[in-house]
Amino acid sequence: MELRFWGGDWGLPSVHPECLVVLTYARFVGAPLKLNPVDYTWACPRGSVPILTSNGKVITQPTNILNFFRKQKYNADYVLSAREGSDTLAYIALLEEKLLPAMLHTFWVDDENYSSVTRPWYASRTPFPLRFYLPGKMSREALNRILVTRGEPPLYRLNEVEAQIYKDAKECLNLLCNRLGTSHFFFGEIPTSLDAFVFGFLAPLYKANLPKVQLQQHLKQLPNLCQFCDHILGAYFSQSPEGTSSSGLETVDANLQKLTQLVNKESNLIEKMDDNLRRSPQNRPQTLTTLQPTASVDARKSPQLLTP
Repeated sequence: MELRFWGGDWGLPSVHPECLVVLTYARFVGAPLKLNPVDYTWACPRGSVPILTSNGKVITQPTNILNFFRKQKYNADYVLSAREGSDTLAYIALLEEKLLPAMLHTFWVDDENYSSVTRPWYASRTPFPLRFYLPGKMSREALNRILVTRGEPPLYRLNEVEAQIYKDAKECLNLLCNRLGTSHFFFGEIPTSLDAFVFGFLAPLYKANLPKVQLQQHLKQLPNLCQFCDHILGAYFSQSPEGTSSSGLETVDANLQKLTQLVNKESNLIEKMDDNLRRSPQNRPQTLTTLQPTASVDARKSPQLLTP
């Protein structure tokens, strides 16, 4: 199975909420995935991510991808009762109806956030000439989605829609905060698909450095939801997709840098020693004289002739 997704930043494996949902669920269930970020290539068969391909089959949308995982026996919800399963579906629908419009507005419609954070990030990771087209297309799609889902009467103008969607999003965050309580996950100590959806939606909002922080500020006033995001990051994403921890890579890089500095110092020291040796006065080597045996010694060592 191969997953195409937007890459990571801000300490997250992906900055795209729907991609992050799929990545998180795959980590929960241990699904074997070949991860293929579309950053800098946009090698995507249908123009949108996340996309899962398996044996020639292409699956899009997080819900469809998670259902495919379940059919492959990678099910994070097997411990849930029928009632808890119904609650999971209800909370996911609540996220998509109440929280997602405000998330789209925060990142894609708000002029300040879009121009200083969202557009530069996606444009820098999109090949030429798509970098001049794709971020604007995604922004227009986000605005249309907001207006289609929330622009019904009596909310005709965008500022009226904006006020309503942020109000609904804050109420949704409060409900999630009360539902989570002091637990690590929403249904006890075992992560489920609801945890993947909540983390995928909240983590980019929690970690992004946004100039306008209306919704982000409200999230950071709910400490258990922030701890929920930090817990999943530490427990399931402490390693990079290649299987090497980011802290380990930083340690290796630091050690290589120290070793390089040490080798350079040693090389400089050796060069200085060579220069000193070349500049120092050189004495000619002394010739060793060979000692000649004396006559008495020769007489003693010569054979004695016998006389008759």
